[in-house]
Amino acid sequence: MLFDYLFPSKIGKIPLVSLLQPLSWNSYMFRLTYRSFRLLLYLEWLLLVTAVFMEVLLPFSLCWSLLLRVLAIAVFGLMGFLLPTVKLGTKLLYTVIEFGFIWVLATQSELSTRSVFLLCLVLVMRSCLIFKRSGQLTVLGLSFISYGTILLSKPIVPGKFPIIVWDWRLSNLLLFSLTLIFALLLINALLAERQSREQLEIAHRELEITHQQLQQYALRIEDQATLQERNRIAREIHDGLGHTLSAQAIQINNTLLFWESNPDKSLTFLKQAKQQGAEALLEIRRSVSVLRSNPLQGQSLESAIKKLLKDFQQTTGIEPAYKIDVPFSLPTEVNTTLYRIVQESLTNIYKHAQAIGVTIQLQQQAQKLNLSIEDNGKGFDPNQNTTGFGLQGMRERALALGGQFHLQSQPGTGCRIYVSFPLSKLLL
Repeated sequence: MLFDYLFPSKIGKIPLVSLLQPLSWNSYMFRLTYRSFRLLLYLEWLLLVTAVFMEVLLPFSLCWSLLLRVLAIAVFGLMGFLLPTVKLGTKLLYTVIEFGFIWVLATQSELSTRSVFLLCLVLVMRSCLIFKRSGQLTVLGLSFISYGTILLSKPIVPGKFPIIVWDWRLSNLLLFSLTLIFALLLINALLAERQSREQLEIAHRELEITHQQLQQYALRIEDQATLQERNRIAREIHDGLGHTLSAQAIQINNTLLFWESNPDKSLTFLKQAKQQGAEALLEIRRSVSVLRSNPLQGQSLESAIKKLLKDFQQTTGIEPAYKIDVPFSLPTEVNTTLYRIVQESLTNIYKHAQAIGVTIQLQQQAQKLNLSIEDNGKGFDPNQNTTGFGLQGMRERALALGGQFHLQSQPGTGCRIYVSFPLSKLLL
């Protein structure tokens, strides 16, 4: 990364360079490419520039020692561009080199204690980006010892009172310790806040991806459910409406056949064809009702079910007994599911059960919403009726809302459908 940034692209293609590049830079963090650490890098530069100004101006004395100190501070600042982030040995070596810079400058190049103060502060700031808490505290302690040793070991200038000098040094040492502790806490707080923000951004992106996946999954489920519903309706039209229209066509042909030779018999056939046409029309209306996306159409669940039962009574002549007691409002999808289950059950009773009595109960019992549909028809063996779209659709609708679907039936004993929904899942 750094090779491509500093040198032409052709240099990176040299075999030796390409081999040394990962060994040299993969374990380092180039701080200008990390937005999280640019502010701290700028703060380091401010402290280092302040140290340079203090070396140059307090007092000004142009000499080789001054140039060496300024150059050393600049090199110390350039080290802040690259920080080791992986190997512990590299981190320790990096920190030892930093301490070495400070000691050499302080002991051999007459670096002022003010500049040592600032360089040690920069060193502690970098340790927050390199080490964990224990390593940071170790660097802080070593910085305090280093600065204290350098400060206290300086000889007292003749003519100054030792008590005043020592008082100033101890005050300076106390100020230095408090500054290091404050910097350590502040930088860790900034890094923790930045890390939390990055984690929130990552979590937000993951939630967006999950939301998109759920939308795609919901669309697939919807397409699958639509396909199953179409297949079921197609089968019902073929078995019910198709059969009725075929029989009606036969009756009309018989009417035409006996129209002249036997008018009374033709009239009988015509009446039968009319009856079959009415049945076909009723079948079409029922299929259209099934296809509606919102079968309740603004009605309450109780009103919609009562209308179903009234239509069922008009069609079959059977007066259903019912009890509907739902003392609270239900979500739309729950109302639709309950309506569809009752509708499909009545359709099955009308077409297959040959019953003379039907009982429907919808009520709350023990933190559950229970729906029971029972008839006294001919019944059937559930183990031999595993391909019915109606029963399968009712079961899938109940399970989709976290409910339970139970079917009890035997030949000659009628049929009972029992559906139970936990209120804790319905009222979320």
